[in-house]
Amino acid sequence: MSTEYDVLIVGLGAMGSAAAYHLAGRGMRVLGLDRFQPPHSFGSSHGRTRIIREAYFEHPAYVPLLQRAYELWANLEKESGRKLLLQTGGLMLGPVEGVLVSGARRSAEQHGLRHELLSAAQIRARFPELSVPDGLAAVWEPRAGILFPELAIQTHLELARARGAELLLNSPVLSWEPRAEGVRVTCETGTYIAKQLVLSPGAWMNSLLPPPGLPLSVERQVLFWFEPLQRGVFEPARLPIFIWEYAAHQFFYGFPDLGDGVKFALHHQGEPSAPDSLAREINPQEIEAARGLLRRFIPGAAGALKSTAVCMYTNTPDEHFMLDKHPTLPQVLVASPCSGHGFKFSAVIGEIIADMIAGEKPPFDLSLFRLNRFAQRA
Repeated sequence: MSTEYDVLIVGLGAMGSAAAYHLAGRGMRVLGLDRFQPPHSFGSSHGRTRIIREAYFEHPAYVPLLQRAYELWANLEKESGRKLLLQTGGLMLGPVEGVLVSGARRSAEQHGLRHELLSAAQIRARFPELSVPDGLAAVWEPRAGILFPELAIQTHLELARARGAELLLNSPVLSWEPRAEGVRVTCETGTYIAKQLVLSPGAWMNSLLPPPGLPLSVERQVLFWFEPLQRGVFEPARLPIFIWEYAAHQFFYGFPDLGDGVKFALHHQGEPSAPDSLAREINPQEIEAARGLLRRFIPGAAGALKSTAVCMYTNTPDEHFMLDKHPTLPQVLVASPCSGHGFKFSAVIGEIIADMIAGEKPPFDLSLFRLNRFAQRA
């Protein structure tokens, strides 16, 4: 091809689709490539719903990013005319000094976020569907809610096209190489030249990076939808999104019934996997383990299994994101492995990618996400 692009994006899931939208919106010549046809069910950005929350237990540095993300999701809703975010409020439950509750409190207090600390008795009174043992507590945050990932990706991609981006789907990248003033990327549909490259392929990141790559691990994640035993009890008006630390550093999370059952999943307890050989079948033991936790903590949701899905987490050793220029190839921006908690940020990460590609300094502290923190491990 004779066309040279300003930026080429490999991977058009959560982060890549948002990057395409923001880069094209700045008038750049954008080419996006994806090995599948997003939104799809082969990566990490499907499963009908994703949690968005503000009192972020992982680290207070995420909160300013989230506040901008809320603004950008609202802007995207307005531009597209689509409902992408449903506010339900959110409960972070667990021991008072546990990772989840103490971390959520720290972020809420440091950033002056609206929240309440609820005792076990207060939780039971307000949300009687939850079987909360004495001694537990919860941080309640009113802004938490639900994002619809497939629709969000579709919207970012459609509006990116409307802004002039070219998107080549079902086009796996075969190879790429740096050039004096950019990169050359070869895929099944041809060879393309760009001044800058954004790598946002999620679980396929290390297949596209030069050795030694990055210390990433891919984890299989199973999602379940259960039929409530009683209708109407678990609707969004009565049950918020929730994350529950039910044992030390062990979590499950879930969503109210949006018409397809109560969604439930364990967090960071999946088996190591590879993206091209991920086990898509779910065995009876996995189903019973999930139902057993529901019977213990949310018994009214432990009805018949309605459906399941499998996706992937791509984890860093410290479970923080990666968003940085490659250490030896400054024309390459590495983005997207987000350790299972990144989707809610995709709107703002797309904007940050556009800032970085344009040579502008993003207005956030991104030190948590630098690649050099892995230098001794690589």
